[in-house]
Amino acid sequence: MTFQWTAVAIFLYGEIGVILVLCLPFISPLRWQKIFMIPLWSKVAVFWNKMFLTIIVLLIVLFLDAVREVRKYSAVHVTEKAININTNAFDLIQMKLFRSQRNLYLSGFSLFLWLVLRRTVTLLTQLAKGMTSHAALEAQVNDATEAAKKYMAENERLQEALNDKGSSKKKESGEATDEKLKKEVEHLKAELQKTSNALHKANNEVAAVKKQSEGLKREYDHLVREYERLQDSLNEVEDKKDL
Repeated sequence: MTFQWTAVAIFLYGEIGVILVLCLPFISPLRWQKIFMIPLWSKVAVFWNKMFLTIIVLLIVLFLDAVREVRKYSAVHVTEKAININTNAFDLIQMKLFRSQRNLYLSGFSLFLWLVLRRTVTLLTQLAKGMTSHAALEAQVNDATEAAKKYMAENERLQEALNDKGSSKKKESGEATDEKLKKEVEHLKAELQKTSNALHKANNEVAAVKKQSEGLKREYDHLVREYERLQDSLNEVEDKKDL
Protein backbone atom coordinates (compact mmCIF):
# COMPACT_ATOMS: atom_id res chain seq x y z
CA MET A 1 0.00 0.00 0.00
CA THR A 2 1.44 3.34 -1.05
CA PHE A 3 1.83 6.32 1.26
CA GLN A 4 -1.33 8.18 0.23
CA TRP A 5 -3.55 5.12 0.61
CA THR A 6 -1.98 4.28 3.95
CA ALA A 7 -2.82 7.83 5.05
CA VAL A 8 -6.40 7.43 3.76
CA ALA A 9 -6.79 4.15 5.66
CA ILE A 10 -5.51 5.72 8.90
CA PHE A 11 -7.82 8.69 8.31
CA LEU A 12 -10.77 6.31 7.82
CA TYR A 13 -10.04 4.43 11.06
CA GLY A 14 -9.70 7.76 12.87
CA GLU A 15 -13.09 8.90 11.52
CA ILE A 16 -14.73 5.68 12.72
CA GLY A 17 -13.22 6.14 16.18
CA VAL A 18 -14.28 9.79 16.47
CA ILE A 19 -17.84 9.06 15.33
CA LEU A 20 -18.12 6.18 17.81
CA VAL A 21 -16.97 8.49 20.61
CA LEU A 22 -19.45 11.20 19.54
CA CYS A 23 -22.28 8.64 19.60
CA LEU A 24 -21.58 7.49 23.18
CA PRO A 25 -24.91 7.87 25.04
CA PHE A 26 -23.47 8.84 28.43
CA ILE A 27 -21.80 12.01 27.07
CA SER A 28 -24.49 14.68 26.76
CA PRO A 29 -24.56 17.33 24.01
CA LEU A 30 -24.00 19.99 26.70
CA ARG A 31 -20.74 18.27 27.66
CA TRP A 32 -19.66 18.19 24.02
CA GLN A 33 -20.48 21.89 23.71
CA LYS A 34 -18.22 22.63 26.68
CA ILE A 35 -15.46 20.59 25.04
CA PHE A 36 -15.91 22.46 21.76
CA MET A 37 -15.65 25.77 23.63
CA ILE A 38 -12.17 25.17 25.06
CA PRO A 39 -9.46 27.57 23.74
CA LEU A 40 -7.76 24.91 21.58
CA TRP A 41 -10.97 24.14 19.65
CA SER A 42 -11.70 27.84 19.36
CA LYS A 43 -8.40 28.32 17.55
CA VAL A 44 -9.02 25.31 15.31
CA ALA A 45 -12.57 26.50 14.50
CA VAL A 46 -11.13 29.51 12.64
CA PHE A 47 -9.59 27.16 10.06
CA TRP A 48 -12.28 24.44 10.30
CA ASN A 49 -14.19 25.33 7.12
CA LYS A 50 -11.03 25.64 5.03
CA MET A 51 -9.69 22.36 6.41
CA PHE A 52 -13.03 20.63 5.78
CA LEU A 53 -13.18 21.78 2.16
CA THR A 54 -9.52 20.92 1.56
CA ILE A 55 -9.97 17.35 2.84
CA ILE A 56 -13.17 17.00 0.80
CA VAL A 57 -11.29 17.99 -2.37
CA LEU A 58 -8.41 15.59 -1.61
CA LEU A 59 -10.76 12.69 -0.92
CA ILE A 60 -12.75 13.39 -4.09
CA VAL A 61 -9.53 13.41 -6.14
CA LEU A 62 -8.40 10.11 -4.59
CA PHE A 63 -11.87 8.61 -5.09
CA LEU A 64 -11.91 9.57 -8.78
CA ASP A 65 -8.39 8.18 -9.20
CA ALA A 66 -9.50 4.91 -7.59
CA VAL A 67 -12.52 4.74 -9.93
CA ARG A 68 -10.21 5.27 -12.90
CA GLU A 69 -7.90 2.51 -11.72
CA VAL A 70 -10.80 0.10 -11.18
CA ARG A 71 -12.15 0.75 -14.67
CA LYS A 72 -8.68 0.43 -16.16
CA TYR A 73 -7.82 -2.90 -14.57
CA SER A 74 -11.35 -4.26 -14.99
CA ALA A 75 -11.07 -3.75 -18.75
CA VAL A 76 -7.58 -5.27 -18.81
CA HIS A 77 -8.76 -8.16 -16.64
CA VAL A 78 -11.54 -9.05 -19.08
CA THR A 79 -9.26 -8.70 -22.11
CA GLU A 80 -6.45 -10.80 -20.69
CA LYS A 81 -8.89 -13.44 -19.52
CA ALA A 82 -10.37 -13.64 -23.00
CA ILE A 83 -7.01 -14.19 -24.74
CA ASN A 84 -5.83 -16.73 -22.17
CA ILE A 85 -2.42 -15.33 -21.23
CA ASN A 86 -0.10 -17.01 -18.71
CA THR A 87 -1.15 -17.45 -15.11
CA ASN A 88 1.44 -15.10 -13.56
CA ALA A 89 0.40 -12.13 -15.69
CA PHE A 90 -3.27 -12.85 -15.01
CA ASP A 91 -2.62 -13.02 -11.24
CA LEU A 92 -0.71 -9.73 -11.39
CA ILE A 93 -3.60 -7.99 -13.13
CA GLN A 94 -6.04 -9.51 -10.66
CA MET A 95 -3.91 -8.27 -7.74
CA LYS A 96 -3.82 -4.74 -9.17
CA LEU A 97 -7.58 -4.87 -9.68
CA PHE A 98 -8.07 -5.95 -6.07
CA ARG A 99 -5.84 -3.10 -4.82
CA SER A 100 -7.71 -0.53 -6.91
CA GLN A 101 -11.03 -1.81 -5.55
CA ARG A 102 -9.66 -1.63 -2.02
CA ASN A 103 -8.52 1.95 -2.62
CA LEU A 104 -11.96 2.76 -4.00
CA TYR A 105 -13.63 1.49 -0.82
CA LEU A 106 -11.15 3.34 1.40
CA SER A 107 -11.57 6.70 -0.34
CA GLY A 108 -15.34 6.32 -0.71
CA PHE A 109 -15.96 5.46 2.92
CA SER A 110 -13.52 8.16 4.08
CA LEU A 111 -15.37 10.77 2.02
CA PHE A 112 -18.77 9.63 3.27
CA LEU A 113 -17.73 9.44 6.95
CA TRP A 114 -16.12 12.89 6.72
CA LEU A 115 -19.51 14.31 5.69
CA VAL A 116 -21.22 12.27 8.43
CA LEU A 117 -18.74 13.58 11.00
CA ARG A 118 -19.40 17.20 9.99
CA ARG A 119 -23.16 16.63 10.22
CA THR A 120 -22.84 14.89 13.61
CA VAL A 121 -20.89 17.78 15.12
CA THR A 122 -23.43 20.26 13.73
CA LEU A 123 -26.37 18.30 15.19
CA LEU A 124 -24.68 18.00 18.58
CA THR A 125 -24.09 21.75 18.64
CA GLN A 126 -27.69 22.51 17.66
CA LEU A 127 -29.03 20.05 20.24
CA ALA A 128 -26.86 21.61 22.98
CA LYS A 129 -28.12 25.09 22.08
CA GLY A 130 -31.71 23.85 22.12
CA MET A 131 -31.26 22.27 25.54
CA THR A 132 -29.69 25.48 26.86
CA SER A 133 -32.53 27.65 25.56
CA HIS A 134 -35.03 25.12 26.94
CA ALA A 135 -33.51 25.40 30.42
CA ALA A 136 -33.49 29.21 30.20
CA LEU A 137 -37.14 29.28 29.15
CA GLU A 138 -38.08 26.95 32.00
CA ALA A 139 -36.35 29.31 34.43
CA GLN A 140 -38.25 32.28 32.95
CA VAL A 141 -41.53 30.42 33.25
CA ASN A 142 -40.84 29.55 36.88
CA ASP A 143 -39.91 33.17 37.66
CA ALA A 144 -43.03 34.48 35.95
CA THR A 145 -45.18 31.96 37.82
CA GLU A 146 -43.70 32.94 41.16
CA ALA A 147 -44.19 36.64 40.37
CA ALA A 148 -47.81 36.04 39.36
CA LYS A 149 -48.49 34.13 42.59
CA LYS A 150 -46.86 36.89 44.58
CA TYR A 151 -48.99 39.61 42.96
CA MET A 152 -52.15 37.56 43.34
CA ALA A 153 -51.43 37.02 47.04
CA GLU A 154 -50.77 40.77 47.42
CA ASN A 155 -54.02 41.49 45.61
CA GLU A 156 -55.98 39.22 47.92
CA ARG A 157 -54.36 40.80 50.95
CA LEU A 158 -55.27 44.29 49.74
CA GLN A 159 -58.82 43.20 49.01
CA GLU A 160 -59.18 41.87 52.54
CA ALA A 161 -57.76 45.12 53.91
CA LEU A 162 -60.17 47.16 51.77
CA ASN A 163 -63.13 45.12 52.95
CA ASP A 164 -62.30 46.08 56.52
CA LYS A 165 -62.41 49.80 55.71
CA GLY A 166 -65.71 51.67 56.14
CA SER A 167 -64.80 54.95 54.50
CA SER A 168 -66.06 55.50 50.97
CA LYS A 169 -62.99 57.54 50.13
CA LYS A 170 -60.75 54.75 51.19
CA LYS A 171 -62.94 52.33 49.27
CA GLU A 172 -62.54 54.37 46.08
CA SER A 173 -58.79 54.51 46.59
CA GLY A 174 -58.76 50.78 47.27
CA GLU A 175 -60.75 50.09 44.12
CA ALA A 176 -58.23 52.08 42.08
CA THR A 177 -55.40 50.11 43.64
CA ASP A 178 -57.28 46.89 43.07
CA GLU A 179 -57.84 47.78 39.42
CA LYS A 180 -54.16 48.53 39.02
CA LEU A 181 -53.22 45.24 40.59
CA LYS A 182 -55.67 43.40 38.35
CA LYS A 183 -54.04 44.97 35.32
CA GLU A 184 -50.63 43.95 36.58
CA VAL A 185 -51.85 40.41 37.16
CA GLU A 186 -53.34 40.27 33.65
CA HIS A 187 -50.08 41.57 32.24
CA LEU A 188 -48.13 38.90 34.13
CA LYS A 189 -50.54 36.23 32.91
CA ALA A 190 -49.98 37.39 29.33
CA GLU A 191 -46.21 37.26 29.86
CA LEU A 192 -46.57 33.79 31.37
CA GLN A 193 -48.57 32.61 28.36
CA LYS A 194 -46.00 34.07 25.99
CA THR A 195 -43.16 32.37 27.84
CA SER A 196 -45.08 29.06 27.88
CA ASN A 197 -45.54 29.28 24.11
CA ALA A 198 -41.83 29.92 23.66
CA LEU A 199 -41.06 26.92 25.89
CA HIS A 200 -43.36 24.72 23.81
CA LYS A 201 -41.65 25.86 20.64
CA ALA A 202 -38.22 25.12 22.13
CA ASN A 203 -39.41 21.63 23.15
CA ASN A 204 -40.53 20.98 19.57
CA GLU A 205 -37.15 22.13 18.23
CA VAL A 206 -35.26 19.91 20.68
CA ALA A 207 -37.45 16.93 19.71
CA ALA A 208 -36.78 17.58 16.01
CA VAL A 209 -33.01 17.76 16.57
CA LYS A 210 -33.12 14.54 18.64
CA LYS A 211 -35.05 12.84 15.83
CA GLN A 212 -32.44 13.97 13.28
CA SER A 213 -29.66 12.73 15.56
CA GLU A 214 -31.35 9.31 15.93
CA GLY A 215 -31.75 9.07 12.15
CA LEU A 216 -28.07 9.90 11.68
CA LYS A 217 -27.11 7.26 14.24
CA ARG A 218 -29.21 4.63 12.43
CA GLU A 219 -27.59 5.61 9.15
CA TYR A 220 -24.16 5.32 10.70
CA ASP A 221 -24.95 1.87 12.17
CA HIS A 222 -26.09 0.73 8.71
CA LEU A 223 -22.87 2.09 7.21
CA VAL A 224 -20.74 0.26 9.79
CA ARG A 225 -22.54 -3.01 9.03
CA GLU A 226 -22.03 -2.44 5.32
CA TYR A 227 -18.35 -1.68 5.91
CA GLU A 228 -17.92 -4.87 7.96
CA ARG A 229 -19.60 -6.87 5.20
CA LEU A 230 -17.29 -5.39 2.57
CA GLN A 231 -14.27 -5.96 4.83
CA ASP A 232 -15.26 -9.63 5.21
CA SER A 233 -15.58 -9.89 1.43
CA LEU A 234 -12.11 -8.40 0.97
CA ASN A 235 -10.68 -10.80 3.56
CA GLU A 236 -12.23 -13.73 1.71
CA VAL A 237 -10.67 -12.56 -1.56
CA GLU A 238 -7.27 -12.24 0.12
CA ASP A 239 -7.64 -15.71 1.65
CA LYS A 240 -8.48 -17.16 -1.77
CA LYS A 241 -5.44 -15.47 -3.30
CA ASP A 242 -3.21 -16.80 -0.54
CA LEU A 243 -4.46 -20.29 -1.33
